[in-house]
Amino acid sequence: MTRGRALVVGASHAGAQLAASLRQEGWSGEVVVIGDESALPYQRPPLSKGYLAGTSTLDELAIRRAEFYDKHEIQLLRATVTKIDRAAGRVVLSDGETLAYDGLGLCTGGRVRQLSVLGVDLPGVFYLRTFADVESIREAALPGRRAVIVGGGYIGLETAASLRALGLEVTVLEAADRVLARVTAREVSSFYERVHRDAGVEIRTGAVVEAMAGDHVVRSVVLSDGEHVPADLVIVGVGLVPNTELAAEAGLQVEDGVVIDDLARTSDPQIVAAGDCAINHMARYGRLVRLESVPSAGEQAKTAAATLCGRERPISALPWFWSDQYDLKLQIAGVNTGYDEIVLNGDPTRDRDFSCYYLQHGRLLAADCVNRPRDFVMAKQMISQGIDVERAELEASVGS
Repeated sequence: MTRGRALVVGASHAGAQLAASLRQEGWSGEVVVIGDESALPYQRPPLSKGYLAGTSTLDELAIRRAEFYDKHEIQLLRATVTKIDRAAGRVVLSDGETLAYDGLGLCTGGRVRQLSVLGVDLPGVFYLRTFADVESIREAALPGRRAVIVGGGYIGLETAASLRALGLEVTVLEAADRVLARVTAREVSSFYERVHRDAGVEIRTGAVVEAMAGDHVVRSVVLSDGEHVPADLVIVGVGLVPNTELAAEAGLQVEDGVVIDDLARTSDPQIVAAGDCAINHMARYGRLVRLESVPSAGEQAKTAAATLCGRERPISALPWFWSDQYDLKLQIAGVNTGYDEIVLNGDPTRDRDFSCYYLQHGRLLAADCVNRPRDFVMAKQMISQGIDVERAELEASVGS
């Protein structure tokens, strides 16, 4: 099937790639991307980096320019899908209009995890997911003001670096005993805590938020021990919730994500899914994995497009990620879940470049490479090809 109408729900990285790939795969009928934001599909990772710091514009964040969609006859429809009627092969929009489909792609992404504490609705408390969120934050982020960031994950730390560049006083509150606790080894966490403290950021670990306090705007963040941390603005970054409600209500299989197979098919073979909302079984890790990763979203979307066009192109690429903070580029190859040993190349207590390799039973699972692009490329190759590697080889690798 390469004719008829293909609907893509979600103008995300995955959605934009799925639409483009449908044309590349030969879909000759209508292609409609449905999104609820006013902007062209744009890159989200730079929101907490260059866009917040004011060094990039929304036009520069566009994944593709308007001319691309015009040239390839891809319609961008600003609307919200409220229901999928699988039996009738159509979706229902919020205004009651219905659109029939011959192929359907779910690229609904995710939404910020809400913090459930008293006072979180006070003016001056922000989340960071969309360009509109960042524009609101930038209006409040005046030099000399006190910003408190709730959450010491990548988004929180990237935001901290950007706000320091804007001249704000920044405090990061992390409930765990270290930043990046869920995703990195303790040595990598300690490195980033050192870097941020050297840049003037106050890092508070073991800091459990109980409430936000203020009058007509937020004035402080209240911790579980009763301490008030002064704040002129608060940014909450405590994770992402996949948008799976549409799929679940339509009877598709959902488990912390819309379940897809290696061809990006959901439990309905006429419907594919890709991106932050999708979860699939990865043989490399022996379990279901949902990846919040732009490269993975793109790979899944390409596979999804091939599937809708009747071709088989299984998802196979190794997951990889990145984070930019100050002058540091962290590149992550693979997923480190289940590691039982690490190998360090370089000294994270002193250097500003090093690599941390994650092993399980002597097998390389993943690598965190800080300002070490050669190590990153090498690690991707070794993990992808299942190359046996000796500890001494990792310790001796030259990364810059």
